[in-house]
Amino acid sequence: MKVVFLKDVKGKGKKGEVKNVADGYAQNFLIKNGYAVEATNQALSQLEGQKKLEAKNAAAELQAAKDLKEKLENITVEIKAKSGEGGRLFGSVSTKQIAEALQKDFGIKIDKRKMDCNEGIRSLGVTNVPVKLHHEVKATLKVHVTEEA
Repeated sequence: MKVVFLKDVKGKGKKGEVKNVADGYAQNFLIKNGYAVEATNQALSQLEGQKKLEAKNAAAELQAAKDLKEKLENITVEIKAKSGEGGRLFGSVSTKQIAEALQKDFGIKIDKRKMDCNEGIRSLGVTNVPVKLHHEVKATLKVHVTEEA
C-alpha cells in the first residue's frame, strides 16, 4: 500500500515522503497512530501544496536575511567601556552587550548566539564581528568600542 508520511518514522520514512509499505503495517500502525495517510490523489495534491508553501516561506526568509545583512553592514554599533593603559579593556565586550546595544540604538533584534565572537572584544577601536543570519547569509557588523570617561 502506498502511504504519505505525516511524521518521521525511524527506519521507514521521513515526513512528506511517499512510500510503499505492507498493507497490515500501514493499516494497523502507520494510519492508526497518525504517522501516515493513504496516498490518494487528494493526499498527494495536499503534499504538493505544502511543499510549495514551504519553498515560498524559505525564499521569503532568505530575502529577509539578505535585507538585514545590507542594514547591518551599513551601521556601526557604539559601545563604551572602561579601559586601562594601551587601550586594553577591563574585562571584555560580550556578544550580549553588542546585541543589547544593537536593539537599543537601531531597533534590530539579533540573537547573541548568532554572533561569532567567542572570547569577546578586549581592546578599544573598531572590530568586525561576523553574524550568521541564515545558513546561506553571513553579515559583518562593525563594533566601535570607545573609552568610558
